[in-house]
Amino acid sequence: MANGCQPAIGRPGPPLPVTKRTAIAQVACCVGCCCGRTDRGFPPVPVDRLKAVWKEEKLNRTVQLTISGCLGPCDMANVILVMTAAGTEWFGNIDDEATFAAVIAWARACQAAKALVPLPSALDTFRFQRFAEVA
Repeated sequence: MANGCQPAIGRPGPPLPVTKRTAIAQVACCVGCCCGRTDRGFPPVPVDRLKAVWKEEKLNRTVQLTISGCLGPCDMANVILVMTAAGTEWFGNIDDEATFAAVIAWARACQAAKALVPLPSALDTFRFQRFAEVA
């Protein structure tokens, strides 16, 4: 099986197939039970703008955009999950348009560089640890 990868979480097994549609990153933007729910007092998530920019600029070829249902940490409403081969980064309590604009600018920079570039510092204050440490 050419171009295979190893199974996750240390499970032994044969190499797994690799998709032909490879992106260098994926952004999952939550719009579940709390995220973006202005009717429940949470800030909006600019879903239409995100989708329009990704479609118009064909950013999915480099950074896949997924508009997701609930990602789980509802106490951190307005969650974005960034996934790369290096791991995952969680961001929550995003309460302003500028932060979503920074994510768009990052995706554009990745596409222009044809490589993964560092996440913008504008996201630093929104970063959180999603899972408990396993002893």
